[in-house]
This record gives sequence, structure tokens and C-alpha cells, in this order.
Amino acid sequence: MRRIVGVGLGLVSSLACSEPGGDQLGLYTQNQFQTVEGDCQQCQASPQALWYFRHETFALPQSGAPVVSFDASKRGVEDTQALNPDALPALVWTGARQHWTALTLNAEATAVTSLKGDRFGFKLVPKIVSNRSYWNAETSRYLSRQPLSIRGELEGQTLVARTVWPQPFKLNLTAGTQPLQSGESLQSLVQFANGGARSPYQSRLLWEKSPGIAQQSPGKAALGILLNGAQGDDDEAHGGHFALATGVVGADGEYAAWLVNNYYNLASNSEKGIIAGVTPFDKYMGDLNSGQAFYRPSYMLVAVFSQPETPKQVQALNNRVFQHFYRNDFVYDHALENCAGISIDTLRQLGWQVPKRGVESLLKASAAYWYVAATERSLQKGRAIYDYLNTEMTRLFPAVAFDAIGSDLLKIAQTGNQSTLRSGAMQAMPGQLEAIYFVRIPQIPSSRAYGLAPVYSFAQYLQQAPADRNQWQIIPVTPNPLPEPLKEGLAHQPETPALLPIPAILFLISVIGLAWVLLKGLRHLLRRALPTAK
Repeated sequence: MRRIVGVGLGLVSSLACSEPGGDQLGLYTQNQFQTVEGDCQQCQASPQALWYFRHETFALPQSGAPVVSFDASKRGVEDTQALNPDALPALVWTGARQHWTALTLNAEATAVTSLKGDRFGFKLVPKIVSNRSYWNAETSRYLSRQPLSIRGELEGQTLVARTVWPQPFKLNLTAGTQPLQSGESLQSLVQFANGGARSPYQSRLLWEKSPGIAQQSPGKAALGILLNGAQGDDDEAHGGHFALATGVVGADGEYAAWLVNNYYNLASNSEKGIIAGVTPFDKYMGDLNSGQAFYRPSYMLVAVFSQPETPKQVQALNNRVFQHFYRNDFVYDHALENCAGISIDTLRQLGWQVPKRGVESLLKASAAYWYVAATERSLQKGRAIYDYLNTEMTRLFPAVAFDAIGSDLLKIAQTGNQSTLRSGAMQAMPGQLEAIYFVRIPQIPSSRAYGLAPVYSFAQYLQQAPADRNQWQIIPVTPNPLPEPLKEGLAHQPETPALLPIPAILFLISVIGLAWVLLKGLRHLLRRALPTAK
């Protein structure tokens, strides 16, 4: 069943619909897309992408619009040949048909009022049963104090909300520059107040090219480096989450209509209903079931450019990588191909060689392999811990990726140093970079425990999680395999690492050899110490 339900947004009754930041959807315009609901077998998107979103509402490029292409012989970020920066993403997950702004919610969350004074009933989309985070009375009190941007459906005289986002969460374009002070760092900003889940929203201008130029940001392209904190009651999620966002700065500093490139595990059904994809910022953060802001604090570095080349290139490659991702040409892996790894790989592939931070420890990884394999009686679990401890840290930890990218971005801005910018549009970055903001987004109060700052190392992870693994709070998920008929090409040739990594084998041989040498030496000493029998 194919159902076209409008072009991006609609006008319903006297309740006006509009996009913060104008008619933009990321770096694109709304009228380049059409909204589709449900199973859309005749649509332009790939059959794999349509299968993952078969129960959802999403936006597709209008007929005749340039759409991202890809090379089926490539697996992901290495597919950079002939990138078209104007080609649209094949699918944008909007989650709803309509979008309203400047709405006021009453304290009981039963009605909304527009700027013109029109009043409509207010309802929430149903809670996903497995979701621990949902709207409660505290949410109503918090959100009723500020104008809201809402995505949803109008049923008669009642607005059924899917996404709710506070409009005051935007860039402060009038504030003066507040660079990092002595003793301050990006890590200290993230870790402020244990992650700042209960702190006020903050938009801080860290750098601008010349005095007052940041005030001229509206209408200019931007790149967002987005870090989500640790979840407060899920001990498998202390590492946080990471994504790259692109868009155009709104007239008053809004970024709700930017597009977030959210890499997430497609092979399981998220307990919150998250599906990996290109999605509007307000939906990524404010979806009532899957929105990051309802269960942890978040942080963003925003780079504003005089010209759109850099954000366009970043978005263009992400559009292409998602095509490979939906086909299962490569699959999500919590150590080797996670949200931070895939995202930072796109920057490096485009020519921004973000400095690496090394691995935790090859020796520690090899020792942990045998310990876990023996105690868990599973070579697969041993391989998993080995990969965690032996993955380059900017690809493993979202917080380390955020810190490495942000630190290099500030260095480029402040010094003009281009040593990490090796090719293409990335080399134009120093001349086009105009402003850098740090944004702290607090957690929206909900039924979920307050989140924390994300961890920066495996040791910190173990400190933050209960020492007794039996006490860990873990949210189970169910499998969501792509049907075999939809698997094509590289999906039938998966890259799977060997269960027995060579360094771990060498480590075991070394331990056995050392033990043999020590035992032999001990026997020799005992023979010399004991009297000869007569």
C-alpha cells in the first residue's frame, strides 16, 4: 500500500504549520520531498530501506529530484567516488505528517494554543510497551513553560503528538564569545554537574572569526557534532551515543530542522522504537518514545560556515553510507562499527584526519580475551571484549570521538592549522569557518531515571557500572534480521573477524612459556636447596 500524504508539511484548519529556520529540512528545502505513510513498494527508495520503515511515516525525494547513488561493490565509507553534494538522502524519517511551531501547552497537557489563540485538544502517541522512558506529570509541567515545536497528526480538533521539542533550545546568536578558560576543556564541559541532565539549557559561543560575525549566522550552513550522555538505568549504555548533524541556522538560531545521521543497530528491534536513519533533529531528540532528550543529557558542538561545502560533503557521504547500511553491505557492531566509528570514519574518508587516541591496551585485550572466554565459556564473548579493548578509542567511545573532533576543530579555528585537513572540501574549512558553539541540552523530565555524562574509557565504564555484573540493569531486545530475499551482493559476504585473534594466541603462548620457564627455574632451585638423598 502506498499513501502519499503531503509535501513535507501541511496546513490544517487554522492551526498554522511551519518549520523553524524557514522551509529547510537539513541542507535541503521542504518542497524537494514528499511525505509517505506505510508500505510503499513503488517508491524510489531501496527495498531494504522501505522494509525497515514499513510501519512508519517518512519523507522521500520528489519525482525527478537528484537522489544519492552508490557503488554496490563498496561496503560503506570507502564509497566516496563522484559524490554529488546536491543529491538528496533516499529517505528521511520524519515520523509524522505535520509539523507545528509556537504552540503553548497547558499544565495538564490536555490542550495546546497557537499564537493566534486557537485552542486544540492534545494527546500523546501510545507508549511502546518495552520503553522505560515516557511522558509523566513532571514532563507536562516542564514543557508547559515554553513554546513548543510539535510533529504529529490532527485528528478532528485534537493534535496527537509524536515529537515535542522546546523552541528555546536554539543557538544564542546575541551572546558574546566565551572561549575555554584555563582549567576548562571540552571534557569538563560535558562532565559538568555529572553530565548536566538537570542543568539549564546552555548555548555558549566558544569562538568566532571576527567580532559580531556569529550574529550573522542565520541562513548559513552548519555542521553539528552531537554527543548523547549515558543512560541512568541501562548499564550497557554508559558509553553514550554519537551522531553528525547538518543544516542551516534558523532566523533566530534554531536547529530543530537539521538532519541527524543516526547509526543504530538494525539487526535488533529497539525497545524505544529507534530505527537507524537520517532524521530531523527535533525528532531525534524529542520523539516521545525514541527521543534522546527524554532519557539522557546531550551536548553539541556547532561549526557555522560562510559557504556550505563542508557540511554538504559530510551529509552527501552519510546519505551514501546509509544506502550500504540498509542493504547490510556492512553491519553495526558495538566495538568495530558503532555510531562513533562509522561517523568519524566519514570525516576521515573525506580528508579530515581527526587525530587518533590509540587503543586501551593490546596486552589487556589479549588477557581479557582468555579470561572472558574461560569464565563465560564462549570464544565469541572473548572476541567481543578483545575488540572493545583493541579498537582505536575515537572509533569506540562517543565521548572520545566528540573530544577529538572538537579539540581539532578549535585548533583549526584558532590557529588556521591545516595539518589534519588532507583533501577536498575539508581543506577549505579554515577559510570558511566563522563560529563554533558548545550546546548543552538537559534531559527532559520523564518517567526515566536521569542520565549521566558518557564515559571516556573502559576503566571509567567499569567504575560507573555496578561491580557485580548480576546487578546490571539491561534492557532486552528482540532480533530484527533483514529478510534473505532482500540481501544482495556484499550482504551475502559478511566480514567476520576470526574467533581466535593472533595477538591473543601469542599472548597465551607467552604466558604458557613464561610459566614453563618459571616452573623449570623453581625446580632447579629446589634441587639445589634440598640435601642429596643417601
